[in-house]
Amino acid sequence: MSCDQTYPLPQVFLVDGGGDPQFSTQPPNLVPCWSFPPAHQRIRSRGKSQGCMGVSPGLAMLVLLLFLLVFAGLGFEAYQIHNMQTELRDMRQDKPVTEFHVAEKQIGLHEPELNGEDKDNRPAGHVIGRIETVLFPNTLRWEQKAGRAFTSGGVAYRAGEGALQVNESGLYHIYSRVELIFKKCDPTSSFVHSVFVRSTGLPSSLTLMEAHRAGFCAQQPKHSWTTESYLGSALKLQKYDRVFVNVSHPRLLSHTHYANFFGLYKI
Repeated sequence: MSCDQTYPLPQVFLVDGGGDPQFSTQPPNLVPCWSFPPAHQRIRSRGKSQGCMGVSPGLAMLVLLLFLLVFAGLGFEAYQIHNMQTELRDMRQDKPVTEFHVAEKQIGLHEPELNGEDKDNRPAGHVIGRIETVLFPNTLRWEQKAGRAFTSGGVAYRAGEGALQVNESGLYHIYSRVELIFKKCDPTSSFVHSVFVRSTGLPSSLTLMEAHRAGFCAQQPKHSWTTESYLGSALKLQKYDRVFVNVSHPRLLSHTHYANFFGLYKI
């Protein structure tokens, strides 16, 4: 029996260590030889057990799942941020227009704020009292440019008539305040303050609001006395309606801008 010589690696033999010549005539005993698989077979089997680049398939799959979870989380966060930005943009677009502070405007403590109104161009107008060089009978004329006077949104002041004209039909808040100084006031002193409208195609005007003031003086006659009247209400106006203010004693009006004013705005 002999060793297989097909393996490329060197074979190992066991030989007797005796140097006695008497044993040289005897045939050597057959000894087992050990062999090993070729080097390329060992490398291939090692590569199969360790996977790609020395990483096992199970570990590679776990790392891949972790990356997928991270990217899924980032995608979800981006989706949430996009939704929040969309909702915020919708809220800004749907933000309602701030109304005038009606109570403050009625008593004349604050004039209408123009910043918001310039943006949406709401129909509105506010004119103030002025010192007249030529007195007109009853119907007052106003200052449209001085101080905080303004017109916007198609509302126009017609200086020749003293009217505020609207160019849109709708519900309007209309207001007017006048201050009169009676130099010789007595218990019989009185005056009338009214707001009226003229519509296109109608022959006569229509009174919208009116106040009769009397009995406001002190008991002592012939003394100076200051009194005022305020009118304000929400009323429907048609396109091209013109609104006016009448006072029975225009010569007695005080000469202060903030004491006498007239305005309207669309609700």
